[in-house]
Amino acid sequence: MLTLNNIEVIYNDVVLVLKGLSLEVPEGRIVALLGSNGAGKSTTLKAISGLLKPENGEVTDGEILFQGQPIHKKDAAEIVRMGIFQVMEGRRVFEHLTVEENLRAGAYTQSFRRFAGDLALVYEYFPRLKERRNQIAGFLSGGEQQMLAIGRALMAHPKLIMLDEPSLGLAPLLVAEIFEIIRRINREQGTTILLVEQNARLALEAAHHAYIMENGRIVLDGSPDDLKDNADVREFYLGLNEIGSRKSYRDVKHYKRRKRWLS
Repeated sequence: MLTLNNIEVIYNDVVLVLKGLSLEVPEGRIVALLGSNGAGKSTTLKAISGLLKPENGEVTDGEILFQGQPIHKKDAAEIVRMGIFQVMEGRRVFEHLTVEENLRAGAYTQSFRRFAGDLALVYEYFPRLKERRNQIAGFLSGGEQQMLAIGRALMAHPKLIMLDEPSLGLAPLLVAEIFEIIRRINREQGTTILLVEQNARLALEAAHHAYIMENGRIVLDGSPDDLKDNADVREFYLGLNEIGSRKSYRDVKHYKRRKRWLS
């Protein structure tokens, strides 16, 4: 469904962030994109969704194909109409609107005749939103705002949803609930999902395939099982050493990465 071929992204005409990045997202699958802060994960999503321009960013080389069509020169509104919806990091709901008004905003590219059925589907996945449908979104909890952001994406009938750090700032029980709903949406609606997430353990449990980024490049990819068995992934991203015990915080602070995969 989605292919990135040797993408380079530059900010302010001088800062090279993505350095020949390539990846594929097959239709109907969940693909995870893992990496540390500053690796270029969010920039990758913005390059796909057309949101680089407001931040003085630009795709300067390579191509992005969605269902075989190049999209890296299209604007964000056109990309949404093609079926790609990005759920931004930090949720980004319309705080002054009600829950239902936020969901209505997500459906602006769709026929109004479908609105009632789409709304019922979102409320089925997120019953808490139905209870708070007339509440101002700015007064929702962080978890409820994350549910609203994903629900708003569903209202657009996307073929591909890109989720940027859906677990950020949420309690563990709520994170587990949201990830279970993400898996249900993929399984029941057939929606393709590209997931950016720092919680590598959760992401690998949900994904069918995963890529690991470092410094604007893909350095490793494979099935979740293969990556979980990789000693470097276990140590750098799962907090486990070769015998399966957790590293202490002091060890992590003073640990110098070997980065065998870059050698």
